[in-house]
Order: sequence, then C-alpha cells, then structure tokens
Amino acid sequence: MSKGKGPQFIRFFKPIIEVLKESGGSGTVAEVIDRVIEKMRIPESEQQEILKGGQTRVRNQIQWARFYLANAGYIDSSKRGIWTLTEKGLSINAMTFDALGIFKEIHKSFQKTKKPKEPGKPPVEETEEEEIEPPDHRTNVLNLIKSLPPGGFERLSQRLLRESGFSKVEVTGRTGDGGIDGVGILQVNPFVSFNVLFQCKRYHGAVTPSQIRDFRGAMMGRADKGIIITTGTFTLEAKKEARRDGAPPIELVDGDTLVQMFEQLQLGLIPKTAYDVDEKFFDEFRK
Repeated sequence: MSKGKGPQFIRFFKPIIEVLKESGGSGTVAEVIDRVIEKMRIPESEQQEILKGGQTRVRNQIQWARFYLANAGYIDSSKRGIWTLTEKGLSINAMTFDALGIFKEIHKSFQKTKKPKEPGKPPVEETEEEEIEPPDHRTNVLNLIKSLPPGGFERLSQRLLRESGFSKVEVTGRTGDGGIDGVGILQVNPFVSFNVLFQCKRYHGAVTPSQIRDFRGAMMGRADKGIIITTGTFTLEAKKEARRDGAPPIELVDGDTLVQMFEQLQLGLIPKTAYDVDEKFFDEFRK
C-alpha cells in the first residue's frame, strides 16, 4: 500500500456504488462484478491474474471493496449473494465521495481491535491477497472439487447434469475431440428436446474467449447446445463470446454457480438447521 494512496481495491468503491445505483439499488454478486469490470475497462490479462488461493485478483479486490463499503454503511451485506445499497449508499454522491477517507476510517477501526503484532514482524498494510471471510462450506466444497482428478470431475459433472434433469448423459473424454468431455439430452417437454455437449474445466483461473470459440467449433453440427463447467471463473470477454449474436449460445457454469447447484440439489452437502434464542419470548414468564 502506497502512503497517501491506499490499497488498490479502493479504486472499486466508486464503480460499485455507481453500478448499484444504475441497477436500481441492488444486484447479484456476479452482475455487479461483471459490470464493474466492464465500466472500468479492466483488460482481460488482468482478469486472468490468480492469487495463491485460486481466486482472481480483480474479483478479490472488488470483494474487498464491498467489504469496506459494507462496514462503512453504504452497502447492506446481510443477504448473501445480493449487494444492496443502504439509504446512506443511495444518498451519497459517487462523484465526490472520498474513497481514501472511507478506507482510512474503516481501516483505523480495524487496527484498534487487532491483536498486538509479534516482535520482529513488520506491519501488514495490504490485505487484499488474503481471504476476506473464513472458509465456509462453499469454499471447502469448491476446494474439494478442485482436488479431484480430471476423470473424477467429469463423472461428478455427469451426476450433476443427471440430477438437473438431463438424460442419457455419457462421459466421452476422448483425446482429440475438441475438448468435448460428454454428451446428454435435455428433454424440455414431450415435444422438444436438445442434444447437449459439455466440457469440464477443473481450473483455478479464468476461462478465456478463445477457449469458448474452440469449444463452439468442436460442437458445430453435433449438438443444439453446449455447456462449459469450470471450478474457476470466466472473463467478461468469455461471457460475451458465449452469448455472441449469430453464434450458438453456450451456457457457462463457474465455480460459484457450481456450488449453488450442489446446495439446491443437496448433492454432497448435508443441510443443517440452526436456531437463535428469542429472549423476548421468555420475558413474560420471568415475572
């Protein structure tokens, strides 16, 4: 962190506020991050930079920016998966607010609650390469999937597609087949069905538009639809290429979406119920 400039992630404070205002005050994590990247014209090369934990540097920085904006009261972080501006966030002028001042104010409050540093260890001023939250079941299951061998990930994707309503799902995995790992049929209704080809990418990084084009070329004339499943992410350019006008659309499933599907299907995850005590309920019985 440069003195007087703050860490790199504060450059995202203003774009996040602007994007949320343009979106009516709220947006999904994926939508907000993609629009921020587009608004700031982040080059694809920067979108592909990966941290040690497997997350892309840009997305990590945007998450850190959200973390600070939430602690400053501009974003309501209570609902997971949706970023929502508070009244304070809606009323702020994104053109004039002091990003560095906000960072210093929140960072100072964190410093007051930090444990004393060990003797001989330099102070850590830049934390954007650390995880912003402790590992939870989402992080753990995604890391587990990333640790699977390629064949295991293909079979896992096969199971996921079957559980999602696909039939006749087969893993092919033939070398020299243009990266196609399997086939299946999606039966929409008794009259309509689609032949589907899928590709599995057990990635730590980001899938690029050239890889989307390669897959599309391999599936041409062989299927109605294609799906790419990755444990990583897709660059903004890759997402645009997947939905490019005049070309067969390709569905993209990134690591976050993959985990959400496992949650919805309760596949490989055991749901638990937690309770908080309602103290007020017991008040009348204390008399």
